[in-house]
Amino acid sequence: MGGLVVAAMALSGTVMAEEEREWPRGHYPLPAEGNVIGETYTVTVEDHEHTLMDIAREHGIGYEEVISANPDVSIWIPGEGTEVVIPAQRILPDAERTGVVINIAELRLYYYPKVAEGETPRVETYPIGIGRDGYDTPLGITKTTMRLEDPAWYPPSSMREEAAERGDPPPAVVPPGPDNPLGRHAVLLDIPGYLIHGTNEPDGIGMRASRGCIRMFPEDVESVFNNVPVGTRVNIIDQPIKVGWRDSQPLVQVFQPLEEQEHGMSALVDTISRLNEGNANDRAFDYEQLRGLLEAPSGQLVALQLPAEPEPEEAPAHGGIFEELALRDE
Repeated sequence: MGGLVVAAMALSGTVMAEEEREWPRGHYPLPAEGNVIGETYTVTVEDHEHTLMDIAREHGIGYEEVISANPDVSIWIPGEGTEVVIPAQRILPDAERTGVVINIAELRLYYYPKVAEGETPRVETYPIGIGRDGYDTPLGITKTTMRLEDPAWYPPSSMREEAAERGDPPPAVVPPGPDNPLGRHAVLLDIPGYLIHGTNEPDGIGMRASRGCIRMFPEDVESVFNNVPVGTRVNIIDQPIKVGWRDSQPLVQVFQPLEEQEHGMSALVDTISRLNEGNANDRAFDYEQLRGLLEAPSGQLVALQLPAEPEPEEAPAHGGIFEELALRDE
């Protein structure tokens, strides 16, 4: 494992199932019930030259994910003996499980391959980089149209103009090689000018750093290049709040909205409604904890706890919280 000792640390406190360990990194069987895959675990750094991004890449995690899960760990020198949390447990996006689903708020791609009869349905998931501010990655349903190995890169006119203004005009074309920002593999989308491609700057995976394209680690885009057929549906969504259930436990993942705004009252009400829809056991949960998660998004999967002062005889019905929120909103 490249100088790392791995220790399983499931959210529920159980050890990762042996069956799941046999799957390739980032590949999971679809859950028979619910919408949660993977487990969170820790690794212990044994090589002082490992950076936090080296560790993240080895475990299929992007920049924002690993930083959020390890706020007190140095990015460049984690240090020998340091424990690093790998947040590999996540809620599947609320979208049809077919083809490729890209949740830009999560900075993550999901691929649901077609399987032969008798095979276990599965999902593959990879961290991505997306368009930075002013170069938003477009939303909507499209498809893959072409695969290019060792592609040449033609800098867009906007980049050439910006560079010319700085007195540093780029070449008309960048040939394949280590300086090519597309890397060695590119998958074209049926949206002119947009691709899923590799990168020569892997530390940018898990950030908003591109001009709208979907960037991936070189080894990840190679897997997509080899396994995702031309004509595969690609659904690009923006889902900053995900809800789920596992063993009757309500779970949420809240990501920072891409726009300069906070998750407001409407987001809280909508999230409560979605949780209640899946609340088969009518389990109560702490609304104030949920409110706090929306106010300080971390992207981490969090189990919602019981209310701090449960009083069944006085506990409001599900509609009670909505009445309270309506009064606060006036």
